[in-house]
Amino acid sequence: MTRAILALGGNLGDIHKNLLSAISTLGENPDLRVNKVSSFYASNALTLDGIDKTKPDYLNAVIEVSTTLDPQQLLAFCNQVELGLGRVRQERWASRTIDIDIITFGEELIATESLSIPHPRAFERAFVLVPWAQIDSEASLSGHGKVLDLANSLKDQVWIFA
Repeated sequence: MTRAILALGGNLGDIHKNLLSAISTLGENPDLRVNKVSSFYASNALTLDGIDKTKPDYLNAVIEVSTTLDPQQLLAFCNQVELGLGRVRQERWASRTIDIDIITFGEELIATESLSIPHPRAFERAFVLVPWAQIDSEASLSGHGKVLDLANSLKDQVWIFA
């Protein structure tokens, strides 16, 4: 089985319920096991132009999974889970009910039209790094160093969801 890190988030609808449903649905796949789940963190909406406080805040989590799926199969399954929870892909960086990103997949480096691993912007996203560091304080992000160090410099950009 391959260890993968997935980042989940959304800012439309019942976000808390959507995150819980996504994690549950991912865990129901016989080819995937959810090993660790971070706390849920809130963050301001991030758009192509940067932080947009006029949009609803996001709720985010990071999970560690083990899977026998290959990266493309995992991506397809994540997209299927998103669709099942009402995800509509009309515009890049738009608000959404749920988003599931593959951050890492074992030690693989992948750069295709549909998939980049490690996720190319994970190193600068507090809503990925802070929850990831919570579940794995020893994690490293290829090309960027220790996740905990990266998270510490951005931790003021997220807050624990109560």
